[in-house]
Amino acid sequence: MRLETGLAIEAQALLFDMDGTLVDSRVVVEKIWKRWCDEVGVDWHDVLPRLHGVRMYDSIKQFAPPGVDIDAAYARLYREEVEDVDGIVPIPGALELLAALPPDRWTIVTSADTVLAKARLGAAGIIPPPRMVTGEVVTHGKPAPDAYLLGAERMGAPAPACLVFEDAKAGIDAGLAAGSRVIAIAGDHPGEVPATVAWVTDLTSLRYDGLHDGKVRLLCT
Repeated sequence: MRLETGLAIEAQALLFDMDGTLVDSRVVVEKIWKRWCDEVGVDWHDVLPRLHGVRMYDSIKQFAPPGVDIDAAYARLYREEVEDVDGIVPIPGALELLAALPPDRWTIVTSADTVLAKARLGAAGIIPPPRMVTGEVVTHGKPAPDAYLLGAERMGAPAPACLVFEDAKAGIDAGLAAGSRVIAIAGDHPGEVPATVAWVTDLTSLRYDGLHDGKVRLLCT
């Protein structure tokens, strides 16, 4: 269901996924992965629906056919994703919303590692927050709740008091498993969002409305 216009939402802390939520890297990621899939004989149409929101190494282990060197494939795909930031842009409304928020009330929780995250955030014009959670610091990546539980801990808030922003199913599942409320960024895929999760097209739909009783308040516009 689309988030209702005029609705006010409050949370102690905001936890943002990166790719597809703050940063639009879809074109770059899918170009690199499709090329690899074609080379190793993997059906790209089978990979695409399950690619986003998951740590790269986990995806390679899931999709690589027998005989493929997992570590070598990871090194190659990782290098290409770090080096190719051409066309990466912020999600509409991301820069404006982040600039308005108190810096101690939000962070990023991403499946990318620190180097890749900084490369993409830099290309999109977003300064990495100091308490960012990246893929290499958790044992279990999304859809496990570990990253969002750590994000809440770093923000000094219980996970149920945090608001998670996600675009991919793996990330939505991770936020829900952590016990947080989740809002999906679903510009081109609202039909893929679980019926129990509210969604907005992009971050232009949300406006910071100040701190109220110690909580961040957002208004849906």
